[in-house]
Amino acid sequence: MIDEAEAETIRKIYDLYEEHRTVIAVRDAASGLGLRSRLRHRAGGTTTGGRPFDRGHVHHILTNPLYAGRIRHRKKVYDGAHPAIIDPERWDSIQTLLQQASARQRGQGRAARTSLLCGRLFDETGDRLTPSHTKTRKGTRLRYYISNRLVASRAEEHPDAWRLPAEELERRVAGPVWKVLTDPGLPGQLLIQPSADAIGKMAPRLDALKTDGDTAVLLELVQRIEVATGTLQLVLDPGAIATQIGIQADDIRSEPITRDSPFQLRKRGVETRIILADAPPETDETLLRNIARAQSWFERVRAGETFDDIARTSNTSKRRIQQMIALAFLAPDIVREVMAGTQPVGFTSEWCLRNPLPSDWAEQRRVVAAL
Repeated sequence: MIDEAEAETIRKIYDLYEEHRTVIAVRDAASGLGLRSRLRHRAGGTTTGGRPFDRGHVHHILTNPLYAGRIRHRKKVYDGAHPAIIDPERWDSIQTLLQQASARQRGQGRAARTSLLCGRLFDETGDRLTPSHTKTRKGTRLRYYISNRLVASRAEEHPDAWRLPAEELERRVAGPVWKVLTDPGLPGQLLIQPSADAIGKMAPRLDALKTDGDTAVLLELVQRIEVATGTLQLVLDPGAIATQIGIQADDIRSEPITRDSPFQLRKRGVETRIILADAPPETDETLLRNIARAQSWFERVRAGETFDDIARTSNTSKRRIQQMIALAFLAPDIVREVMAGTQPVGFTSEWCLRNPLPSDWAEQRRVVAAL
């Protein structure tokens, strides 16, 4: 049966989307009209709902096939036996508009490398970190998040300001978000009444979200990040999580989910790396390839080939071979560390191009350990 009072609210949400064409604009317009989510009275005297619609709730309403007389099971939608609040053809049209908006945003992101954490990143002073970029001499565009005071007050010194590599930060933050999704205690933190049935329904949806593991999707769940010396505080939006896994927004808690992750900044050649304390080690594939090439080049030298011969057949320069062939003489334990991703972060191919590597293994260990 249709609750006409609630149905009018749903229809108004759809009207607002057709008028404004963005979910955020609908959220703001709905708030201005005083629209509220459904108020529910639960056993024990507790009440839920009755809140202004947030972005996640608006998106859930606009994409929920129930309102078009249909039902969703996993990733497929089927015709239902219940009456529709929204005409099915109109609902399909809304889905097309939403998909076009999403595709347009993704396309712009690829072209301009949109900063995925824009507007949600702050430092310990409360100053927002804003997107910025520089270009190398070769024209490569490098993105950063920098404390806003570096932009607003350029003439002043700001020794406590932050300048973080954007792609590195986005990739690293996705790890703790994924870890929250894998936490067995998440349903209890997310649901107002975490019954066995509700938890059972959540499990496959969470598994699908975790398996996908797309960085952009994971970062959409982030409400706020605060960066302080040695600590990164992550605040996740329960409404956004509910939207991604298809839970009614009125069934979830309003309290955000927070996690603290210790981290360090390390220089790695010309870039800064962000090292989270609980992040698994990452293998430097470029360094591994160069070690393998150096060993191959050395075997060819032993077989009687010259550097010129190797450069000509390997499509590289003689100078690069001379710079990198010392990697063929790395101590075995250093090679094992590189394979495991546990070598010092400063030991990179870039460093090897700029610095001579000692042939003595003991001296190698001393130099590499200091990087």
